Amino acid sequence: MKNFFPANLVLPFIAALLVAGCARNVPSGYQGYLEGEFLYIAAPLGGQLEQLAVTKGSRVTAGAALFVLERASELAARRQAADQLRTAEARLADLRKGSRPSELAALEARVEQARAAAELSQLDLARQENLFKTGVVAVSDFDRARLTHERNRRATEELVAQLATARLGGRTDAIAAAESEVNAATAAREKADWSVAQKSQTAPRDALVYDTLYRAGEFVAAGNPVVALLPAENIKVRFFVPEANFAALKAGDVVRVTLSGRAPLDARVSYLSPQPEYTPPILYNRENRSKLVFMIEATFTDTAAARDLHPGQPVDVALVGAAAAGAP
Repeated sequence: MKNFFPANLVLPFIAALLVAGCARNVPSGYQGYLEGEFLYIAAPLGGQLEQLAVTKGSRVTAGAALFVLERASELAARRQAADQLRTAEARLADLRKGSRPSELAALEARVEQARAAAELSQLDLARQENLFKTGVVAVSDFDRARLTHERNRRATEELVAQLATARLGGRTDAIAAAESEVNAATAAREKADWSVAQKSQTAPRDALVYDTLYRAGEFVAAGNPVVALLPAENIKVRFFVPEANFAALKAGDVVRVTLSGRAPLDARVSYLSPQPEYTPPILYNRENRSKLVFMIEATFTDTAAARDLHPGQPVDVALVGAAAAGAP
């Protein structure tokens, strides 16, 4: 066969082919997709879904109402706890106050009567003593006057002690027990308030209502999520890089994310998988190492710009700055 290539061009052509075959095909970008970390909002107590305040696809602000579960039992328990707390507080206050004013007034009157009787018996004792010294009265009459005055004096001391006790209120241990009852009733009231509050849930932050998992009227078991929220800051990029380029990336590197129909967005590498995503079923060697890819995650630097993005969207990711310079 006749050779149509001039002899002086054959060697340069072969050399160019060899160089082109040995040159590494450096990728200009990597394929990936958007992923979201959802907030699943649930109530720790079960009940019938009474009101669903949001719809799938809407946006809510932090503190906005999401749903309300039936709470008749919890409201009744709260009223009961409140009544028990008022009863315990009233009992403690009564113990601290002591006897009622009318009871104190009656004791004070009895003390005055006892003092008057003791004073009168003292005067009579003094007269009987003088008469006894002159021999006018018998010993028995003098002893009777002496013992009468002693009884009246003792009765006065007893009533004075009763009045002081009535003013003191309840005993120390009784007051301590009443204080413990108040503390227990307060804790029961706080628990009842918590149970009522947990039957209605609000959005912890601004987010997209990604999905609603129950409809009004359905029974929701304790701990089952009712609403799935997707905050803009929880949207991230997942892309895959070959093993040869993986070593050049590190956490904090900036990448540029391109989506169809909108301007590119910058993201920052937040996670590098320690394991390859796909591995061939053979021992690693220099040739099949090129088949390994590693998953990388990056979060958007501008979360406001990422609020209209949706998980599952395909993206192209390009390295920026030092990461691009270090890639082979």
